[in-house]
Amino acid sequence: MSSKTKIVVLHVKELIYTGIFAALGILFIILLIIMFLPKEKKQETMSTVTQTATDTYVPGVYTTSLILNDNVVEIEVTVDEKNINAIRLVNLDEAVTTMYPLIQPSFEDLADQIIKNQSLEGITYSDDSKYTSMILLDAITTSLEKAYENDGDVETE
Repeated sequence: MSSKTKIVVLHVKELIYTGIFAALGILFIILLIIMFLPKEKKQETMSTVTQTATDTYVPGVYTTSLILNDNVVEIEVTVDEKNINAIRLVNLDEAVTTMYPLIQPSFEDLADQIIKNQSLEGITYSDDSKYTSMILLDAITTSLEKAYENDGDVETE
């Protein structure tokens, strides 16, 4: 019986490089799967604020701060027991309107629709200002949730 001895030479550097590249490849595949899986839409936020005729707000002025490029813009919502009376931007700096030119017209459009409908349902916005409108609508929703929840933090002018 003759057996031939085989000698295998492994370089530690090559093993380490191979391990790192394999780990990066697996991480890349996991990242691609996470990025391209369909995501569920958040409808909970809108449904919690949607009011019926019997629901009431706590009268007052409610604000939500929105930070845009190190500038604080406050969205102020004024409500009485049954109605949304006013929605306005407070502390809107000229630098913000220069950096975000769609913020003022988008906000005015959203505020007009919300005050007219007295609800957050059926709000439409153009594709040109989609993301700006979504951020503003989220801040308005947060302010209305404060008015609806009545957690005792009522700001009045």
